[in-house]
Parts: sequence; structure tokens; C-alpha cells
Amino acid sequence: MSASYQVFARKYRPRTFNDVLGQDHVVQTLRNAITQDRIAQAYLFVGPRGTGKTSTARILAKALNCPGGPSADFDPDDPICKEIGEGNSLDVLEIDGASNNGVDHVRDLRETVQFAPSSGKYRIYYIDEVHMLTTAAFNALLKTLEEPPAHVKFIFATTEPQKILPTIISRCQRFDLRRIPTDIIADHLLHIAKAEGLQLNEAAAYSIAKGSEGGMRDAQSMLDQLVAFCGEKIGESDVLDIFGFNSAEAIAALGGMILRLDNSAALECIHGHAESGKDLSRLFADLIGHFRNVLVMKVDPKAQAGDVPAEVRESIRAQAALIDTHRILKLIDLLAETDARMKWAANKKLHFEIGVIKAIQAVSEPNLDDVIALVSSAASAASAASAASAASAAGQLPGGEDFSASRAAAAAVPPADRVVAAPIGGGGGRGAEKAVSGHDEEAGLVGGSLMDSFKNLEASRSAAPESGNSPASEPSAAVLPAPAVSPAVKLEGAALWEAARAALIDVRPLFETWLSAASFISHGEGTFVIGFSPQQRFFRESLNRYEKDIEEQISALAPAPIRLTIEVSADIESVAMVEIDDDLPEPAAEETPPLPPAEVSKTLEPDRTDAPGDDFKNDPLIKEALQTFEARIIKS
Repeated sequence: MSASYQVFARKYRPRTFNDVLGQDHVVQTLRNAITQDRIAQAYLFVGPRGTGKTSTARILAKALNCPGGPSADFDPDDPICKEIGEGNSLDVLEIDGASNNGVDHVRDLRETVQFAPSSGKYRIYYIDEVHMLTTAAFNALLKTLEEPPAHVKFIFATTEPQKILPTIISRCQRFDLRRIPTDIIADHLLHIAKAEGLQLNEAAAYSIAKGSEGGMRDAQSMLDQLVAFCGEKIGESDVLDIFGFNSAEAIAALGGMILRLDNSAALECIHGHAESGKDLSRLFADLIGHFRNVLVMKVDPKAQAGDVPAEVRESIRAQAALIDTHRILKLIDLLAETDARMKWAANKKLHFEIGVIKAIQAVSEPNLDDVIALVSSAASAASAASAASAASAAGQLPGGEDFSASRAAAAAVPPADRVVAAPIGGGGGRGAEKAVSGHDEEAGLVGGSLMDSFKNLEASRSAAPESGNSPASEPSAAVLPAPAVSPAVKLEGAALWEAARAALIDVRPLFETWLSAASFISHGEGTFVIGFSPQQRFFRESLNRYEKDIEEQISALAPAPIRLTIEVSADIESVAMVEIDDDLPEPAAEETPPLPPAEVSKTLEPDRTDAPGDDFKNDPLIKEALQTFEARIIKS
């Protein structure tokens, strides 16, 4: 090895303000202060390791003491600037706060500040890791720091500002240096590789930059180590093998296995990483970060999904289409809980595998939104069946269809009886929200039970992976039909709200309780405001996903398009709730032949199979739905 060899971190240390990367907010402020001759007596640089605190302090010292200075644009090759850069200047004293942290060292410093600079304009004291000074040393420095001689400047640097006395911080101008973005570090590593004649591909540079966690010095040190191991040609596999990092593609592949409910493939992938000596804690943290990127892509497809390669970004976009927002939030919470347990677990692989299996279950199991969609669909179907039975009195359906065909279709309608509470009074509602219970109507319009519907929902979810369908797609019932046709006379204010609410309830009977609890607030200048009381804010939360549809319906009835705002305010009075038992209309009786005596006796026996029993009432999904809507089941 040549005696003149320098590691990359020293060889490519920034020499001027233009060389400082990723800290534009600090550089711009310092340049302006020098240009405007507004130089403070003390500066405090705060930031993680390797982000440029010492380099920025030396550059500031060069700008203050350069020939003809202070000047933000100096010649780094001037002898005075070279001395400062190498740490040999008599006017710039660099002090290690960890080894010179006593009150005696500070007293010595106070004696030397009286001496004038030898060649530059200022005598500059740079104290690194200043948080290591004792409380007595800090107190001894206070007076000198507040009113130093005109030729003295102080520059402090620390990674732990919370350990510095507030009285010291208040006497300094504080600059927080941030972690350097991954793409900036990767570009700088490619620049170094080109200057050194190395073959470093972009994937390898990105992996190094990601592993450095925002520290340029760490990234340069890793590149130095890779050159010693690989020679002049460095690939991504070399980076992953030496430092134990995980490729973005491998993490995305594991995330895809979870969303596709592939238990065996996910467990095999975990086993492979464990056998190759990967750090499972780091792997699990990277997996959580991947699902964070999926969540961001789901909520805002235009947003940047983290610092990932282009091909991985496409994989993230595809995975975001496989899962809804509610499930991915639950998935991340579950993984975070597992991560907390893994930190102290001896068998990390076991907890990793359990966490992944639980995550797959969380993706596949039905949630409350599915229940709401199912209940709403059942209520709408029951309303259509009721209309068909009313038209049967004439023996013909409104569209001219034969009633026998409608009976056959009605027999397949999910069970629907009405239950639940509806608001009255200030909210201005029209009736009761419809829910379901399970008894057979005499005309055969409805049958079975809601419990069967829930079981069918769970069965369909379990069968989804086999059929190739996404288990986590948004339920189609969540999409409202198009708004009603606008009337010739446009409405405004409270009248507009009443008309829009009635139209929405006709489309979705389940909305009746939610909308009836809302009060009209104001209408003007393209804005329409409704609101709920704090005690009924859960109705507001129930309407979150339908807010756009409500806005479209109101706009269709208004003189001009409006923007809907839904408030929760203590000034809004709560809407009283009452129970309404709104039974289905009895279907028209049909002529039936007389039954034999034995059959008559069987008919007269009470049929208990369809009544909602304890199993029905104790079902967790039913309990959650009843609690959400403040409802109770009423036997018909």
C-alpha cells in the first residue's frame, strides 16, 4: 500500500460550500450571513454521524479567515485555507469535547481567547462532541460564550443536542444537518467510482447508500471496503453478501407472498434468508418499510414510494391494487407489534414466521366494511323484493314480466327484516335504517339467515386465492350508483339538503341513520356544510368513504357545483334516537290446495330454525355491527 493512500472519506471531503451535499438550508444561510456581514459569535451544528458537521465547520472557518475575507467564495488551494482543511492552522483550534471536557480545560480556553489571531481575521474555536462537556465546564464557558472578544468565534458540533445546557444553546445559532437522501449519496458514490476508475453499477451504489442510513462518511467507508474485497468491479450481490443487506426486490417478493396469502412460499423465503445468515431483525424492519411504501402508493398514487429502484416501484404499485387501505393499516400495526417482540426474543425466526402468518390472516379475514356492504346489499334487495310482491296483486310486474319469474328470482334474495334505530328531531331524518334478521316470509320472498350470509362471505374470501381473485379488493357495494337526474328547479340551503338526503336514502337505505343524524349548517359561495355533534361523530366516520358520492348528489340538485364539508362541532345539537320496527309489507296471499291433517299438524308446530338464536346474537361480526349502529335485533 502506498504511503500516500487516503481513504475516500478524507480524499473526497468537501472543500467549499459548493461541495457540501444534501445540506442546502445550512449552506445558503451561512453564505448569506457572510455576504451580509451578519456573522454570529457562536454556531452549533447538530446532526447524525457522517452528515458533514466537521466539514461544514472547517469550510466556515476558511470563509472567515481566507485572504481578503470573510468571503463565501474563497480559493480552497490558498495556503491558509489548506492549513485549516488539514487541521494545522494556529488560528483555528479543533478541540475534542470527549477528552477535554473538564472545567480546567475550559479555564485554559478562557485564558487563550485574549490572544489575537496570528494571520487570519478571527481566532476560531471548534469543539466537537460538545455535549460531552461537564455541567461545570458549560457553566465556566457561559460568560465567555455570551460576550467573547471581537476576534473570537465559537463553532460547536454534536450528535446529541438534548445533553447540552439550554443556556448554551440559547447563545448559539443552531443548524440541524439532515440525513443525506439516498439518491444523492448514490450519485456521489458513482462520481467517486468514475474518478477512481472503478466499475460500480447503479444497483450496488443504491444498496450502499441505503445501508449508510443517510451518512456520507459511512457510504464512502463501505465503498473503500468493497474495493479491497472485490477489486475494480463491484456488483449489487457483493454489497448484499459483505454487509448483509436485503435487496429491495427480495423484500418486495416477500410482501407479494403475504398479499397473495401464500403461507408456504413466505415461510420458505424466511427460511432461506435465515440460512444465508441475514439479520432477521433488519429484514423484518425492511418488510415494514415496504408495506409503508405500499400504503403511500395506495393513498396517493402520485407520491414517491420511498427511495426504491424503478422496477421495485412498479411492483409496489401492483401490490397496492391487491389490498384496501383498512387492511394494510391493520397489517402494518400487526407487523409493528411483532417487531417489538422480536427485539428481545431469543428465537427471532419463530416470531418472524408467526408474524407473517398473522399478517396473511389479517389480509384474508372479513372486516366491518364487508359487513356494512353485505347488510346494505341485503336491505336493497329486500326493498326490490317488496316492490315485486306489491305488484303481484295485479298478477303482473310493472315492466310486464310474469310474476312467476319474479318469485323464482326473489327466492334467492338474502334475508332482510328491518331493525334498528333512526334519529328524529333536529337532524331531520325520514324513518329507520334497515338491517336484517332471519325468518321466512310466507310468500317465499326471503329465507335463510344473516349468519348464513356472513358465513358465505367468509367462505368466498377463503376460496378467493384459488380462483385468482384478489382477497383484499374493495367490495363493489361500496360504490354508489350515479346521482339522480337534476330537477328543473334548482334548490338551495336546507331544502337542497333535504332533497339530496332523500335521493341518497332511496339509493342506499342503509344511509338513513347516518344522513338523518346530520344537520344542515350553511350553503354559499360553492361550499355546502353539514355537521354532527361530538356525541355522534361516529356517523361522520361512517360516511368518510362516501363523501364524494354525497357531494355529487348535492351538486346535481344545486344551482352550481359545490364542495362538501362535513364538520363535527360542539355547537351542533345531538339528534335523539328512537327505535322503529318497520316490518316488511305482507305479500299477497295465494290460493293453495288444502293440506292433509298430518301436514297441517306439522305446519302448526313452531318453526325455530330461522329465528335468530344465541349463536346469531353472539357472532362477533353481528355484535360489532350492532354496536357501531347503536341497534338491537327485533323479532318479527
